[in-house]
Amino acid sequence: MSNEAKVAVITGASQGIGAELVKAYRHAGYRVVANSRHIGPATDVDIIHIPGDIADPVTADLIMREGVDRFGRIDTLVNNAGIFTAKPFTQFTLDDWNRNIATNLAGFFHISQRAVARMEQQGGGHIVQITTTLVDQPINGVPAVLASLTKGGLNAATRSLAIEYASRHVRVNAVAPGVIKTPMHPQETHAALAALHPIGRMGEISDIVDAVMFLEKSAFITGEILHVDGGQSAGHW
Repeated sequence: MSNEAKVAVITGASQGIGAELVKAYRHAGYRVVANSRHIGPATDVDIIHIPGDIADPVTADLIMREGVDRFGRIDTLVNNAGIFTAKPFTQFTLDDWNRNIATNLAGFFHISQRAVARMEQQGGGHIVQITTTLVDQPINGVPAVLASLTKGGLNAATRSLAIEYASRHVRVNAVAPGVIKTPMHPQETHAALAALHPIGRMGEISDIVDAVMFLEKSAFITGEILHVDGGQSAGHW
């Protein structure tokens, strides 16, 4: 198979933002390696579906091996897989802690480490994290310290890796969303969630996809935390 087409790895790809990112990258001419815990067989010959827990280094090895063996290269990694647990700080359990650390941090670490190594061999690449605007603008009434802890770690890692690998042509960026209209938010919560944004509405999945694709095309941008949050990060309102 020709290696001319670029290849994107997308985690958390079975639904929501991840599934739409798969479509966007395919529309842009990329071949795609899509990972999620539960993902069925791919029907497109230019998409590989890899089921598995991204927190497991074995899954990261499988993603990279299958992607390189089938498509010959890895150009972009979108670390979209993540969990969000909102509850008062003193009510977090050890299980909450372990799950957030495993998916949000270990999942990022294992696949990103392997992707960067491959990108160095190829002479460049791009990594994008999906984080949260709550890292920079906490909201009273939305207690989410584990999200801030883990996604804040991803923001910091984004800037650090951007500097470490800039001379090797590996760009590293992040998109920090506000509340996005996905199936995890029941319709009856939408009015209250919309009010959390100065712009007066929830974000759409397309808003995040557009931001990722903007960063993909912006070769002079690295180390950026792009807030796509309806104005939340601008300040109090």
